[in-house]
Amino acid sequence: MIRATGITKSFDNLQILKGIDLEVNAGEIVAIVGPSGAGKTTLLQIIGTLDSPDSGKVEIDGVEPFRLKEKEMAAFRNRHIGFVFQFHQLLPEFTAIENVMIPTLINGEKFDVARRKADELLDFLGLADRLEHKPSELSGGEKQRVAVARALINRPSVILADEPSGSLDSQNKEELHTLFFDLRNKLGQTFVIVTHDEGLAKKSDRIVRMKDGVII
Repeated sequence: MIRATGITKSFDNLQILKGIDLEVNAGEIVAIVGPSGAGKTTLLQIIGTLDSPDSGKVEIDGVEPFRLKEKEMAAFRNRHIGFVFQFHQLLPEFTAIENVMIPTLINGEKFDVARRKADELLDFLGLADRLEHKPSELSGGEKQRVAVARALINRPSVILADEPSGSLDSQNKEELHTLFFDLRNKLGQTFVIVTHDEGLAKKSDRIVRMKDGVII
């Protein structure tokens, strides 16, 4: 489902990725672990088309997104890739349901349909009573669940998560980790997760360990 081949990336004279090969199957939860500076986030950003490799190839569902024109690649990203970040990245001026609706509205969905989909997702994630709350009115765990709903709204091929539980307390961290596996079991969702949390990594289907820009 995802195939990255020979991925290299440098910033100035510093080579961050040194020829990465990685495959992820549909419905798989893969944890990418390693020390800071190993290149984990850079690899995740390239898989997510947020950054481009210096060399190598990325395929998602048989499509090579870096061969697409800029607008086509942005549309592909919106439809096929969901993102969950450590600090939620919710828009503070919008309510929970409005934040979740944004990707599907960008995708051209009608407002009423987008709202119904967002409502159903937030209900599924246990946030039915928080739809009209803004991020400042939500707990850390609730914000991250809204971010997960936003990532899911277009039913993407893969969700890429960068330290998704890094800002959460122990209880919310465990709840978020359980949620990922529930989503995989119920929806067949694929996850690639960059994490320093060994507990989450050990629960995943596969651990990919990186050091100094290579998979070890």
